[in-house]
Amino acid sequence: MLQDAPSSTAFAWLGSRFTRAADGIWRAHEVERVSYLEGGHALCFECEEGSFWFAHRNDSLRALVRRFPPPGALFDIGGGNGVVSRALLDAGFEVVLVEPGTTGARHAAGRGIPTVICATLRSAQFPDAMLPAIGLFDVLEHISDDSEFLRECHRVLVPHGRLYVTVPAFRWLWSDDDVQAGHFRRYTLRRLEALLRANGFRTLQATYLFSFLPVPLWLCRCVPSLFGRRRLDRANYARLHRARASRVLEPIQRVELKRIEKGRAIPFGSSCLLAAERRDR
Repeated sequence: MLQDAPSSTAFAWLGSRFTRAADGIWRAHEVERVSYLEGGHALCFECEEGSFWFAHRNDSLRALVRRFPPPGALFDIGGGNGVVSRALLDAGFEVVLVEPGTTGARHAAGRGIPTVICATLRSAQFPDAMLPAIGLFDVLEHISDDSEFLRECHRVLVPHGRLYVTVPAFRWLWSDDDVQAGHFRRYTLRRLEALLRANGFRTLQATYLFSFLPVPLWLCRCVPSLFGRRRLDRANYARLHRARASRVLEPIQRVELKRIEKGRAIPFGSSCLLAAERRDR
């Protein structure tokens, strides 16, 4: 069954900018290549539902968005298979998913995301000051010119519109997995906040996430990468993600979640988590 087209006048441009296919997905007339692992959407889709990593990121994002709620629909840019969009919808937020990959867009539509647009931010060509909020959930590291991309986010956001970001942390955690995933960089909170500030955003809350992962990642990914190119083991990747958090990890995750809910920073972790708002220059 086709999902109903958006009724809000904010989406009146959809019919002229996009073509709605038989699967209910709105597709841009222009196709743009992105830096992402070939087959990555299918690989992630296999393990997202049972993954402690995706579950904890979703819990943390819900807590952050509740603290700084969007003033309208949140546009999940590069939203992949819709795992974050589905979690935010279930939490009561209005979400529109924008994903350039056909496989990811189809998976998102299958998860019941009401509005799925198959496009990049650039090919979507949103009007100035139109979007109430943008989510960039492990997207910015795939963008070659992150400053230009954030300037485009600033352009399309309404005044004081919200921006929510997650990115991988610390250059010293760089490994062949980053190369194969299509990453251009990893970040520190200081660098990420400076980048946002330079492109017209004010930080509302910033923290690290997954404080228990840097050492295992360094041992399991970085060290092998130092001794030669290590191909991504897809079966092992899926197996690790499907493994639910052990009794050791669950208390740490609860502590991290409580800190985010109270607006307190986690000083160390393998990811950065941040909420910001558009400010006038």
